[in-house]
Amino acid sequence: MNRLPKYAAGRPPAPVEGLTSYKLSSNENPLAPLPAVTEAIVRESGINRYPDAVATRLRTALGTFLDVPADDIVTGGGSLGALNQILAAFAGQQDDGTQDEVVYAWRSFEAYPISVGLSGARSVQIPVLADGRHDLDAMAAAVNERTRVVLLCTPNNPTGPALRREETERFIQSVPGHVLVVIDEAYQEFVRNPEAVDGIEMYRKYPNVAVLRTFSKAHGLANLRVGYSISHPDVTQYLRIAAVPFAVSTVAESAAIASLENFHQVVGRVQTLVDERDRVVAGLRELGWEIPDAQGNFVWLALGDSTPEFAAEAAARALSVRAFGTEGVRVSIGEAEANSRFLELCRSFTKVPQAS
Repeated sequence: MNRLPKYAAGRPPAPVEGLTSYKLSSNENPLAPLPAVTEAIVRESGINRYPDAVATRLRTALGTFLDVPADDIVTGGGSLGALNQILAAFAGQQDDGTQDEVVYAWRSFEAYPISVGLSGARSVQIPVLADGRHDLDAMAAAVNERTRVVLLCTPNNPTGPALRREETERFIQSVPGHVLVVIDEAYQEFVRNPEAVDGIEMYRKYPNVAVLRTFSKAHGLANLRVGYSISHPDVTQYLRIAAVPFAVSTVAESAAIASLENFHQVVGRVQTLVDERDRVVAGLRELGWEIPDAQGNFVWLALGDSTPEFAAEAAARALSVRAFGTEGVRVSIGEAEANSRFLELCRSFTKVPQAS
């Protein structure tokens, strides 16, 4: 257990006299949930009772919203909870002591190695390309008889690019049918690349594809922990066994349903964040920074050895950012003032990185 990396949540900003502090270290939605969502939360009663273990109302609403069978949806405590259910069901250690393998890009979502390790499986990390994209050819080459699961994070957290439809489908076709390909789309609503893959489309076409989505990002329900997977019955029959009982509370279920029912408002709010993201990206490139294509609600600066210094200078400006050792910094899109202050920091910071 000591060999597992520790998950480091984004830290809140330290107060700086005279400045409003902003947290840009977690990929959260800076906007509050919709009023209809807040009203649904307030109306909810019966919290002295356990919730519906399989979140029937939410799965039914999602089935209608996504045009998929409700039985193909398994809820979890955020998309990470849904992922843990997949790994528990499909990857681990065999009776003879050999470990199954899980292939994924790196750097990617920092919880992946923790979740894979807890399942008993072995991580096979394939370095991302210089522009922050998945090296799908190398990932395909890494698949062998021990591979049970492949994780595709799109847009990739923390680097930002989204996988394209053509390259993803070619990759799926190259993988043996018994290997489960998990398309993690936590930031799907923020994607604007017209060539980006749609996980639901891939799930419809390929029985060995599962999709992860969440209400934490676009819907602004991070605190309530509502996520889900979509997969075919040959997969879901095992996920229901591995599912954590009562992972989605009745309050969370009602909030998620209310957000779905008002999705046109969610889309409008997401667009304001996408507009801010585009402003930040344009500002960075005007200043001479080379950054990967940003399709999530964050940008990536490959600062290398300058990472700690940049994070410290951000903290001095009442901004918290997510530093990854000496690799780089992920900065979430926040309030307009926070984004402008981040750009000012980048204007004065002299160590301009190369794309990574």
